[in-house]
Amino acid sequence: MKPELQRIVDNFHKYNSEHMAAQAFGLSEDIEYDALVIAPSFTPYKLRMDASYKVTTLKEGAYIAGYQVEGDGFTVAWIKIGSSAGNLVDHLALCAEIKFRKMIFIGAVGALKEGFNLGDICTPSYSVSGSQTDVYLKGKSIRDAVTFEKVYPDEKYIDEVIKIGHDKGYDIRKASVFCTPTVALEYSRLDEIKEFDTDLIEMETASFYLMRELFEIPGVALLVVSDNSASGAPLVGRSEEQQKVYDRGKMVMLPDMVITLARL
Repeated sequence: MKPELQRIVDNFHKYNSEHMAAQAFGLSEDIEYDALVIAPSFTPYKLRMDASYKVTTLKEGAYIAGYQVEGDGFTVAWIKIGSSAGNLVDHLALCAEIKFRKMIFIGAVGALKEGFNLGDICTPSYSVSGSQTDVYLKGKSIRDAVTFEKVYPDEKYIDEVIKIGHDKGYDIRKASVFCTPTVALEYSRLDEIKEFDTDLIEMETASFYLMRELFEIPGVALLVVSDNSASGAPLVGRSEEQQKVYDRGKMVMLPDMVITLARL
């Protein structure tokens, strides 16, 4: 990890106890996990992974939970967190206490342009940081930071993941993302948000890639399109056919890619 992340952890421990990943998620500092999955709301059970793999509930709280997913040749640590950049940064910071070889963010994403269908799997080409949470990860002073900067992933690794998906018959699309700090109020600012000309909108991927840089390990965000404000595909009230297509992306492609990447 970068010294900046070590300082975050050290300063956090000055005012809190050690072994926070174990206390929050039940994760072990004695295991080197093949991957850490970070998922707002998605659990291995919700994606029906317990039908094919051994899933152990390590710890469940009111808002967060930790799981271990095991199969032939892999062990995955899985943390369910609440939505928002702040939740992601806080809980990933705790996971600096454990060892893992790669990090995978999975979540749902709304589309802002036509041409994106329910159930499509996308990965950010870049994410526009619209959250003040990211200010705390940029620069020397929170007063000097600039909101709405573009955050880029490691393109070489993303291309590798896309190729892996292609070999499995999955079309994983690169798409630009706007990261909003609020769901209820994004609709009132939709015209302004669309001026950034991004394809998609969600809450966490800019923060995820800023944290990935601090961890200095491979990482990818995989997003399933859940609605499209441009085409009118709804988040709530989908047709039976729309739900079927969405479930394939969510229940088949996402978990399969998680396990495939963990096994590498």
